[in-house]
Amino acid sequence: MANKIMDPIGKLMGLRYKSHPWHGVEVGDKAPECITAFIEMVSTDTVKYEVDKVSGYLKLDRPQKYSNVVPAMYGFIPQTFSGKRVAEFCMQKSGKTNIKGDGDPVDVCVLTEKVISHGDILVQAIPIGGFRMIDGEESDDKIICVLRNDAVYGDYKDMSDCPEMVIDRLRHYFLTYKDLPGLDLKVEITHVFGKEEAHEIILRSMDDYRQRFENLELMLREV
Repeated sequence: MANKIMDPIGKLMGLRYKSHPWHGVEVGDKAPECITAFIEMVSTDTVKYEVDKVSGYLKLDRPQKYSNVVPAMYGFIPQTFSGKRVAEFCMQKSGKTNIKGDGDPVDVCVLTEKVISHGDILVQAIPIGGFRMIDGEESDDKIICVLRNDAVYGDYKDMSDCPEMVIDRLRHYFLTYKDLPGLDLKVEITHVFGKEEAHEIILRSMDDYRQRFENLELMLREV
């Protein structure tokens, strides 16, 4: 009986309070083929925004050192976590050892021909591949998606459909966007992978999330 009472209460709280974009938004029942993505940044942003993990609000992370801007919508997949299973897959595919997950939700770039004026939005996206990025000794995969039903990119099914220029732009951004004075960061992209590996990373990150936050729903119900 308690659960039946709490379900409508939870829904009502969702109407009154903003859901946390990492924990309070569903990845979608068609994942990994189609996912919900939370967008933090768009291509017109000249500073880096990211979600504050505690409050769920967007915060200013840092101004970009150089003039490069993200070449697509950039954000993360809700209710994912780069943990043990994601790191194991990274080591399996890269041949590296001592890799761990970066402890964040999995990052996404979403390609679209539309001009989106700001972040802090949810979109429906189709994963087509990604970059196997390693930051120090941490797995920091970047999943590349197309906006669902996009007029230009909507027919792309795999990274092999993506023009080389677009891949090069994305690769350059991810290899340079963390540049800061005085820091010697060891960031590398070991592979560009296709749709099947993107799906595997998403599924593993969903499992990592459930293991990392297995008591979250119970905690919320007790509030």
